[in-house]
Amino acid sequence: MSLTPIIPRLLKLERLLEKKSHFLLGPRQTGKSFLIAQSLKGTRVYDLLDTSIYLAFSHRPQRLAEELTPKDRIVVIDEIQRLPVLLNEVHRLIEQRGIRFLLTGSSARKLRHGGVNLLGGRARTKYLHPLTSQELGEHFDLDRFIARGGLPSIYFSDNPRADLEAYAGAYLQQEIVAEGATRNISAFSRFLKVASYCNATIVNFTNVATDAQVPRTTVYEYFEILKDTLVLHELPAWRETKKRKPLASSKYYFFDIGVVASIQDRRYRRGTPEFGEAVETYIMHELKSYADYVSGEPLAFWRSKSGFEVDFILGDHTAIEMKARENIAANDLKSLKALAEEKKLKRYLCVSLEARRRQVGEVTILPVKEFLNSLWEEEYA
Repeated sequence: MSLTPIIPRLLKLERLLEKKSHFLLGPRQTGKSFLIAQSLKGTRVYDLLDTSIYLAFSHRPQRLAEELTPKDRIVVIDEIQRLPVLLNEVHRLIEQRGIRFLLTGSSARKLRHGGVNLLGGRARTKYLHPLTSQELGEHFDLDRFIARGGLPSIYFSDNPRADLEAYAGAYLQQEIVAEGATRNISAFSRFLKVASYCNATIVNFTNVATDAQVPRTTVYEYFEILKDTLVLHELPAWRETKKRKPLASSKYYFFDIGVVASIQDRRYRRGTPEFGEAVETYIMHELKSYADYVSGEPLAFWRSKSGFEVDFILGDHTAIEMKARENIAANDLKSLKALAEEKKLKRYLCVSLEARRRQVGEVTILPVKEFLNSLWEEEYA
């Protein structure tokens, strides 16, 4: 493993915790623990992966109040999903002592089910994503990101393929087996591979069930597990068009393109359709991170029943189509032009591998890096 440089993250924990407790959720190895260590030096941290801490609090949750002192104004509880009952004590300490908690987790499954106390609005939720182009700065390279993904230790690894393979295995063991999400790990493993080939698509659940050799009802359950463990993002359909009737089904994207490549045992090469899907998944990651860190705006996609499709709709103002090509032809712009006829949005962008910006009617063709810089400089609002 090569040395990972310290990459400043866009999420500022000190600012989040100035007035309010927060849940900080994100898949494993996105850097939650490192961010806490860098941002909240001297803060009391309870790691529920530590067996002694877990057993002590599971036996007597009120021990948390007994251990905290008046100096503990901010407290971190790591992997809170392992012991949701502790949230009752957290709730009481927020109310009675005004303590602000940072409650981290790599799975929202146990926090969303079974009547768990989610603190009744006393804590907001933030998500930590893999590294973005803005965070990487001079370290950012598109081809490197497509090959490795954005998990910090893997982006800078000297053996990324081995580390990604280990990550997928650790996910199955730590999130699926340890959390008791399903008893049939071999069926889930088959499903995971099939689901990876559904990345960036509208999913045909019947076909997935057939290919994975599991019942259709189980496929729905497994997709919920992927969402709850923060491995999969659901992108809803944008349904505001009038001239062309929109489809209503969602698309699904894995959170990290490197993880997808590892599950599929595939390398993405420029000029192939698979490379285009990989870059689209990467752009989804940047947009999702931007929406969570900065804008708070919804993200969607548009597909008409007649076959037009635009990859992303940001807020109520910007349509974005990703084309991983160095020369954009008129045919590549037909969906954006069809959407522009609706006169619903402010701008229509075709993000591409072309070297320079140009304008074709209402569509702006942009190099990837220029688009990313403009996105993070908040020019699209």
